[in-house]
Amino acid sequence: MIRFRLGVADLAATSFAYSPLQETVLSLRMWNGHARRFPALRETFNGLRPAFERLDHVLLTSLVARRRYWVPDFLTPRPHTSAPDVRREFDALRATDPAVVRAGLEQTFLPLGEPVPARLADAWGDPARLLTDIADALEEYWVECLRPVWWPRAKAVLEADIAYRSRVLAEGGADALFAGISSRLSWAEDMLTIERSGPWPSPSTEIPIDGRRLLLTPSCFADGVSTMLNSQALPHIAYGTRGLATLTEHPEPPAPQALERLLGSPRARLLTLLAEPASTTELAHRLGVTPAAISQHLSVLRAAHLLERTRHGRHVRYRHSALGSALCEPHPTHGSDD
Repeated sequence: MIRFRLGVADLAATSFAYSPLQETVLSLRMWNGHARRFPALRETFNGLRPAFERLDHVLLTSLVARRRYWVPDFLTPRPHTSAPDVRREFDALRATDPAVVRAGLEQTFLPLGEPVPARLADAWGDPARLLTDIADALEEYWVECLRPVWWPRAKAVLEADIAYRSRVLAEGGADALFAGISSRLSWAEDMLTIERSGPWPSPSTEIPIDGRRLLLTPSCFADGVSTMLNSQALPHIAYGTRGLATLTEHPEPPAPQALERLLGSPRARLLTLLAEPASTTELAHRLGVTPAAISQHLSVLRAAHLLERTRHGRHVRYRHSALGSALCEPHPTHGSDD
């Protein structure tokens, strides 16, 4: 197990972020025999397979351990901001010290009893070149497979998760936050513990945060919680996001007829979708209209106290207010008393 010791100031400074680079790297689990862990994503990634197979897919799939789907630490550094620019993340990856490449690869595979894949081991005589090849392959994968359609929707899911967790922390405290993230994460007496099973490259460790700020990052490709393999790295926990099912295309639930008569069909549909937080951009994508049109409807619904608005950095998300939620509930139709 790994224990993070958080003082009062450390707990107050704990924050959230998402990372396009992290999602790019962790999504490689979908191509390396681990897709069964993420059934809500399989249909989408099956559709991406022709594009993926045109890339250097041998190099890309070699970056994930087969037994426990670990990835090298240097590919998923802790984000520096709550919503990093992916271009800067790739620039930072390319600026990684080549000296960490071999150690990072060995730490990923050898504790699991796996050899470092030949495609990687054969190239680490020139770690700078290998690092460049990996970064180039990952960026091409991002551009060709993930960025066009998948990322805007995934980003909305991650933002919604962060808004939800922030609200849980504010309303229920650290106990509620950590218990809600994973059953393998526990909080007691200023200690946050990650319970682990299976092999681990170091013994049970207690890591003091000591003002270094614990960062929590939701991911579409985590089915529990994980942290860096190197216990000396900046404290960072990745966990499985909520809302993956919304990434699968399904017909939207119809708005109740009474609600449509009250608000009109567009606003009724919009309000019905906001049982879970969503951004203007995500709503526009789901409804096939412009963000400007969505903004107009949101303004009217919020003025009527049917919506609440939360902000995470530069991003604003909307969801039902208590009144809006009550209006969306189905109500039985009553006949005449005659």
